[in-house]
Amino acid sequence: MTDEIMTIRQMCDTFEVTPRTLRFYESKELLFPIREGQKRLFTRRDRARLKLILRGKRFGFSLEEIRQLLDLYDMGDQQQTQLSRAVEIAKDRLADLIDQRDELNGAIEELKEQLKWGEEMVTSLRNPREAAE
Repeated sequence: MTDEIMTIRQMCDTFEVTPRTLRFYESKELLFPIREGQKRLFTRRDRARLKLILRGKRFGFSLEEIRQLLDLYDMGDQQQTQLSRAVEIAKDRLADLIDQRDELNGAIEELKEQLKWGEEMVTSLRNPREAAE
């Protein structure tokens, strides 16, 4: 059983998070470590939940969406409800990310045009002085 239990330090090292992050997720009732006095011990289930939390955060899911998905795990339907909801949320998030990317691409192109104009202006302002010298 000891290989199934991890201390907060081991969790931090394994998942590259801070103790504060783990305590925060615990306070939001996303993780449920075993408490032995001040000590927190994390089970295999906690590790699986943390993987999902971190993946969800990376994709931009809200903590509430992540909580809802985690809560659907125990529905008793072989995670069908959980997976269906995860697909719905992921499709919405993907559409948002594509929109953001398109907006960024537009801003990048506009900035490139402005930089080109600015560089041309700097060059044209320099050339008369250089020719006079």
